[in-house]
Amino acid sequence: YSNLNILRLRCQPPPMRFIISSYGRLFRLSSFTGGLRVSASPSCRLRPTFHPAIPSTCSPAEVPLLGANCDDDSEAESFRDGRSEEVDRDTRDKAINWCRDFLSGSWKTIEDADFQISIVSGGLSNLLYLCSLPDHVQCVEDEPRQVLLRVYGAILQGVDSLVLESVMFAILAERALGPKLYGIFPQGRLEQYLPNTRMRTSQLSDPAISAEIATKLARFHNMVMPFNKKPKWLFGTIDKYMEQVMNISFVREAHVKKYNKLMKLDLPAELRSLRALLAATPSPVVFCHNDVQEGNILMLEDGKHSSVEKLMLIDFEYSSYNYRGFDFGNHFCEWMYDYTYNEWPFYKATPENYPTREQQLLFIRSYLAEQTSYSRSTDHWIFCLFVFFNCRYALASHFLWGVWSIIQAKISKIEFGYMDYAQCRFDAYFKQKKLFS
Repeated sequence: YSNLNILRLRCQPPPMRFIISSYGRLFRLSSFTGGLRVSASPSCRLRPTFHPAIPSTCSPAEVPLLGANCDDDSEAESFRDGRSEEVDRDTRDKAINWCRDFLSGSWKTIEDADFQISIVSGGLSNLLYLCSLPDHVQCVEDEPRQVLLRVYGAILQGVDSLVLESVMFAILAERALGPKLYGIFPQGRLEQYLPNTRMRTSQLSDPAISAEIATKLARFHNMVMPFNKKPKWLFGTIDKYMEQVMNISFVREAHVKKYNKLMKLDLPAELRSLRALLAATPSPVVFCHNDVQEGNILMLEDGKHSSVEKLMLIDFEYSSYNYRGFDFGNHFCEWMYDYTYNEWPFYKATPENYPTREQQLLFIRSYLAEQTSYSRSTDHWIFCLFVFFNCRYALASHFLWGVWSIIQAKISKIEFGYMDYAQCRFDAYFKQKKLFS
């Protein structure tokens, strides 16, 4: 337990404030799959932790490190002209110091003027930057020329979740199942940057890609990890979010109207209904990723991987032992949401993109083919049960990210239409409930 304790100590939030200026949208994804811009907005969906103990009276420019902010409500409805495209000076200075502290070789002596940093777009929770050595600076050891800097956003999961995610990241890196870990500190970490092509939402429906995602998910589910094996994450997380949602208050009129509309849905009663429905929906408990969407899947470009082994699952901050059906249902929901849309509200929902029965069956067959218990003689009834039960868990996905987004609207400084997204997820919830309950 010594390594875990060290990580716990290093992940404790420091008694300081972190100045956040014009960061890009916080997509629910926490990935570095995005295209690079010379100075573009970062993105990563770090579903934040609400910290009511942090005072609500703070300077508009100064925001506590863990993401709680002022009473003026943080959803950036004024960003109608697109996302911010600047890396602020404070972030650049911190990035230089972190690279000097945790990396070796030329990073130790790099001049400020030579340090290169650009924003990686494509997530809903964390802020992501590509840090690079310039071409004229030579490596002196085996140091990487590029690293990914991940700065944690608002931490809805809590500090303990950062500790567990850091342990998980290190384990998967050692097993060559994820990027290498170069450094970890209270505000974030430095990771290996893997050259990749950004996966688009539309590619999730490509049969070959869908089959490989299913295979990767099956292997992920087969892992044995040193974490609590009870499936407490799903409703434990929803319950925490619900408590915050029912006690949250908004100031901006637009937020108040949207919040009041959502409250008319009687979410507590709906949660009781969902809990009863899933209690009657059998699903094995496995080690789940809990956020398998296009932003958390790398399409590797390094030439070391075959055409059928080019994908890598990344970003494990929500991973835990959970009901297998949630990973399926959540992934199928993600087919509908494009987080690369560059106009307000910075996402685009296309309900008709929800996978058809045939597309779900392809995914399930590919998944089961990776499992030792798979038998073609049981195809028909197994597939029918999978489709039926997994669609029920899609309801849990809508509910979870719906309440998550309401909280984000209050505490996040990322450019994203969180209240719109929350309403969108609950609209989808009630539509699907009529079909699958």
